[in-house]
Amino acid sequence: MRLEGARMDLIKKIWTARKLILVVMIPLSLLPLPLIHPCSESSCAYVLIVTAIYWVSEAVPLGAAALVPAFLYPMFGVLKSSEVASEYFKDTTLLLMGVICLAASIEKWNLHKRIALRMVMIAGAKPGMLVLGFMCCTVFLSMWLSNTSTTAMVMPIADAVLQQLICTGMADYLDDSGTIDTQDEESGKEENQKSSNNHLQLLDRKDNEKHEVCMLSEELNGLTLRPGFGPEFSKESNGYLPEAPISVPVPKKPKIRRDSLYPTKRDHLICKCLTLSITYAATIGGLITITGTSTNLIFAEQFNNRYPEAKVINFGTWFIFSLPIALIMLILTWIWLHILFLGCNFRETCSLSKKRKTRREILSEKRIHEEYQKLGPISYPEVVTAIFFVLMTVLWFTREPGFVPGWTSLFEKKGYRTDATVSVLLGFLLFLIPARKPWPSAFSSGSKGDDDDEEEEDPLAPMITWKDFQRLMPWEIVILVGGGYALAAGCKVSGLSMWIGRQLEPMSGLPPWAVTLLACLLVSAVTEFASNPATLTVFLPILSALSETLHMNPLHTLIPATMCVSFGVMLPVGNPPNAIVFSYGHVKISDMVKAGFGVNLIGVFVVMLAIMTWGEPLFHLSEFPTWAVMRNVTGSL
Repeated sequence: MRLEGARMDLIKKIWTARKLILVVMIPLSLLPLPLIHPCSESSCAYVLIVTAIYWVSEAVPLGAAALVPAFLYPMFGVLKSSEVASEYFKDTTLLLMGVICLAASIEKWNLHKRIALRMVMIAGAKPGMLVLGFMCCTVFLSMWLSNTSTTAMVMPIADAVLQQLICTGMADYLDDSGTIDTQDEESGKEENQKSSNNHLQLLDRKDNEKHEVCMLSEELNGLTLRPGFGPEFSKESNGYLPEAPISVPVPKKPKIRRDSLYPTKRDHLICKCLTLSITYAATIGGLITITGTSTNLIFAEQFNNRYPEAKVINFGTWFIFSLPIALIMLILTWIWLHILFLGCNFRETCSLSKKRKTRREILSEKRIHEEYQKLGPISYPEVVTAIFFVLMTVLWFTREPGFVPGWTSLFEKKGYRTDATVSVLLGFLLFLIPARKPWPSAFSSGSKGDDDDEEEEDPLAPMITWKDFQRLMPWEIVILVGGGYALAAGCKVSGLSMWIGRQLEPMSGLPPWAVTLLACLLVSAVTEFASNPATLTVFLPILSALSETLHMNPLHTLIPATMCVSFGVMLPVGNPPNAIVFSYGHVKISDMVKAGFGVNLIGVFVVMLAIMTWGEPLFHLSEFPTWAVMRNVTGSL
């Protein structure tokens, strides 16, 4: 027994220190690779494998693991320290910083909440339409904010609606039971009153008859007869039928679920459907824009670094390609969740008719209207933020639309201005523009002499402060993206990417669509257990080398893989939005697996449909482009 106890203690200690053991043992166990084969390819492969294992296992934080190439590349002679350092801050970092400035202004002035509540008010409180309304507003917000921020913002609103739904369900149960009990009591009282009245009438008639008979017998015989004596008066039959209990069918009371927080099973299913729809909608919305999610930024930067001559990936082309994908996925995902949790009766759950609204739906709409009324009229900072939001989108679209000359053609030097230029410029202006109208604030500040509120009453206080920006800026993602750039640069300089491409030559017999499908399935499977940025950072160089080896357009595999890496929606650890939704307690892991598997298949199907149809003419995927040929020749040299 002592040996078994000591063995269990040892196992517990090893399990507790498993991450530390992994961090130490992985580099030591792989160290023979660069020692036995002292070349740049093996050294780069060693750094790549160690970093990838750290990322996948999350033995250390993702940002810390991304710093591994910063000290191992110089130690093994793959890249100089200054060259590695330059990879950690790129154009996409500036793009992200500008977008975060706008996101900070949106969240600070509650513009996101106003948009969400307005869209839900338009959709209505029917379960099907309520889910669709929340999905639409989540998709729209996730286009510009991060998926995590969008989910963290929308979930409290959705949870408030769900709590109203649950409370209304409890009230409905109590009202129904109280009504039935009241009706029973009233009907019992009426029956008792009627029977007592009948009984009194019967006694009166008996007394009158008895009195008349007694008077008659006294007159005839001179005898006095006491009422109640005699056989003809001993019975209580006066032409009335004997009363018998009549059973009236009463509808059964809805039994409340004592083992659950939800009034009925259907209420629980509605909660599951709504909460899961938000995380899926955040993922779908992040696909639409380059800045929608960090994986899109990783792809754009690595692609532009590897193929600098390819001027095909920008905000406009990505938006045109991904918007139909998001719309089709939104509709199919909503249908899938509706069938899975709410059934196939779309007419009942999606009707906009006011005559078909239940009491709880009316109260839910009232709750949403109350939340919207709390925001008050639209404020001056919200108007400024909305103007900046529209202006940034328009400038991104019109920079280099492709079919007409963009606004960059007005400048003499070409290629100097990118989407990051617009993003940083507008983000910088948000630190300067006052958050109050200067003219009324100037007069009101003069009448108030409170020194304590000087900062709050400052008429020149900016739209956002550095604290607002710093609170939302994901520095871990910035370092993670930089680590991916450093790995890609090492693979390029050392020749490891070309070596990987040569090992994949046996796949040259497969058609392009089969190669793309295999890449999508592999990436979407791995990303369920590893972080999305880490998975994409590992796979992008491999898929690029594979495409060059098979003389395929690299975009044929890179774009679908980039989109499919976001479909880690089956487990709470798949991405942060999943974890946020799971923390509210409405769903179980089995619910997420069942629903997420269908969403995963829908995503892969729609992405493959897009890349085989409208993606081909948009990116010229049917031919091997010259910029890929130049990269292939340069790499071989």
